[in-house]
Amino acid sequence: MNLEATYRARFARSAQHAAEAQRRFPGGVTHDGRSAVPFPLFIERAVGAFKYDADENRLIDYWCGHGALLLGHGHPAILAALRQQIDLGTHAGGEHALALRWAELVQQLVPGAERVRFTSSGTEATMLAMRLARAFTQRPLIVRFQGHFHGWHDGAAPGADPTDPGAGLTAEQLASLLTLPPELEAVATTLAQRNDVAAVILEPTGASYGTVPLPPNFLRELRALTAAHEVLLICDEIVTGFRVSPGGAQAQAGITGDLICLAKIVAGGLAGGAVAGREVIMRRLAMGAAEAGAQGRIRHQGTYNANPLAAAAGVACLELVATGEPGATAAERGQALQHALNQVLQARKLHGFSVYGEGSILHLFADPACELEPGTVPHQFPLARLKAGGDPAITTPLRMALQLAGVDLMRGRSAFVSAAHSSATIAATAAAFDDALALLERAGLLK
Repeated sequence: MNLEATYRARFARSAQHAAEAQRRFPGGVTHDGRSAVPFPLFIERAVGAFKYDADENRLIDYWCGHGALLLGHGHPAILAALRQQIDLGTHAGGEHALALRWAELVQQLVPGAERVRFTSSGTEATMLAMRLARAFTQRPLIVRFQGHFHGWHDGAAPGADPTDPGAGLTAEQLASLLTLPPELEAVATTLAQRNDVAAVILEPTGASYGTVPLPPNFLRELRALTAAHEVLLICDEIVTGFRVSPGGAQAQAGITGDLICLAKIVAGGLAGGAVAGREVIMRRLAMGAAEAGAQGRIRHQGTYNANPLAAAAGVACLELVATGEPGATAAERGQALQHALNQVLQARKLHGFSVYGEGSILHLFADPACELEPGTVPHQFPLARLKAGGDPAITTPLRMALQLAGVDLMRGRSAFVSAAHSSATIAATAAAFDDALALLERAGLLK
């Protein structure tokens, strides 16, 4: 039986669900990142570091809710907070004290969070931050970097994917965003030559949560550049917030952005996001014209802003994050996993494969045709190749083989490690990785 036939037999109910999904959803999925060949797995339940699919196969999970679950699946503190709030009501349609505590924790942890406005998603957070920047500076242009992802809205989509032609966007929308290579010289030249730049936005660890990492001093030097030209810095910490450190990547780098975008961990794995930043900028959201300034205020509504369930989960999560323990544990396990997987590659003398990353966020690159030593960052490859994780001719069957071996990497090439991943789980993952590579060898896909 070949690899795909084995896969279809093992995950038969997922195949059935996927066939129905083709009749329900465009492309058969509810999120572009969940699309997979020959079909995505359908997950029934999850606990700790594990999840179970529709066929009751247990998988070590490295999606972790697209990076939202720093504490792992079903953490007792979050479940208890949700149960308590459900009994009180899911949506009273008014202000509530939980939101005060939630915002207090964000302000306590995130540098520069003088004021906080909650949203329902990360995409909403970046959209609001960009509008705030334009309103505050009275300038139209946002600078972003090639490959950095800031949500799917019109103001952020161009430039995230080098293969995306920008379908559905007007010339005026495309002109409001300037995409630069992630080079300080390019930023310096642009800011010196133009006076219409409102802000620079970036993922502070590099494109796609560090798949294409930035140099170590990039964030600090970019902060100095933007400050010198009185241009705002928007740190998109939707993935890195509370994970890279309790205060995010900007706290780790010792800088403070003017606006910070948050989601995922901020809401404890529920649907929720936030924009935090300097009071003088956030004042644009205040109700009175005098508070907002001469240029007026930004109207910002949202039925589910600071939803009580998201607030309950967010408070429970951030109170634990504030201790520093979950992030430190996840980072320690992440580095152990990186070392263990690269040891497997070295033992098999596989070139063109490498696992790299920082802390609890890892990336797998696989392209047997290239010369790449395990553990090194594949800087030499073009952005699209890095973001794809290498050669799809090997990454696709490797993802399938890993799932057959009981491990599910996010999109088959990234790992979010949680505090629920134990040393035993890490060892089991390395053994499964070895088994998956052996399966590819038997299938004639590795030489």
